[in-house]
Amino acid sequence: MDANRRNLLKAGASAAVGGIMAGGAGVAAAQANGKQVVVAPMAPLAGKVGMRLASCVLTPLQPPVLVIVLDNGSMLDVGIEARRQKVKLGFDPASMLSLIKAGNAGMAQIHALSERAMGGKANFLPMTDAIFTSPIPRPDRNIYCVGWNYLDHFEEGKDARADKGVEKLPDHPVFFTKGTHTMNGPFDTIPQDLSNANSTDWEAEIAVVIGQKGRNISEERAMDYVFGYAAYNDTTVREIQQKRHGGQWFKGKSLDGHGPMGPWIVTAAGVKLDDVRVICRVNGVEKQNASYKQMYFKIPRIIAELSRGLTLEPGDIIATGTPSGVGFARKPPEFLKAGDVMETEITGVGVIRNTIKAES
Repeated sequence: MDANRRNLLKAGASAAVGGIMAGGAGVAAAQANGKQVVVAPMAPLAGKVGMRLASCVLTPLQPPVLVIVLDNGSMLDVGIEARRQKVKLGFDPASMLSLIKAGNAGMAQIHALSERAMGGKANFLPMTDAIFTSPIPRPDRNIYCVGWNYLDHFEEGKDARADKGVEKLPDHPVFFTKGTHTMNGPFDTIPQDLSNANSTDWEAEIAVVIGQKGRNISEERAMDYVFGYAAYNDTTVREIQQKRHGGQWFKGKSLDGHGPMGPWIVTAAGVKLDDVRVICRVNGVEKQNASYKQMYFKIPRIIAELSRGLTLEPGDIIATGTPSGVGFARKPPEFLKAGDVMETEITGVGVIRNTIKAES
């Protein structure tokens, strides 16, 4: 990776971004199914650098567009602002993936557009005008996931796991994938398919979005390949995961809509990982709460191990594992049911809130 890419993602254009992100921490809101959903108070981004980039539907029946979300809860439509400034973008302003794949040039345009917007007549929009989709509504590839990445989570599941053969945490990260149709919006309902066992469980996680193509990435350089972070929930049907299909996890992890993400991607400069906590609440009751520092395989190790002989592409998503507190390991076990509200918070990044909805 060249130095310019790291500068743009880690600390580039800090004066411009600091200006556009300045402001008090207000209560952000978005629309879901016609109802207002309170996201939570938004703290300013770490070090006043970095950006919140989201995909939103601003006009009914139209596809999502790319927006920048400010600390004060207002938004800037990238495409509209580019037209106002008479700037020809090198990426599709309706596609987060297109921006990520545009690399250095795309990020430079975003930063420059933001800086000029603050000094011009930009049309800043309230978040209440938007329906947030996943930041990457249609991933190009399966979502990569890490299992057993918090010691407490590994230990809590020993008695409840169907597979009793794994007694010791593996020396290398455990990888699996979720199908692309698991992707779901930050405030959308999660379908509970009643033809499957009713054992839907929560798994709050930090999602890492890869920003540059790479293979055999060293641990020392791995963070240079991170575009940003988002809140994610690896929603899982335990009966399928553990007792069907030979004990392979793919199917139990890959039911449609079982991977809400968002509400935005915070670019790498806006997140201090050591300050991040991973939290899950169900109907307002806290179920999970752990620090990134408790993660067994940290993000550089995950990227280095995953990329050994395997090419990572811009826009790839890695869900980094869930802490203890999941439902199936509780005594008695607890599972999500229709009407339950699952809230996933990654502190300093964002909050997503999804309601379970039964479907025949």
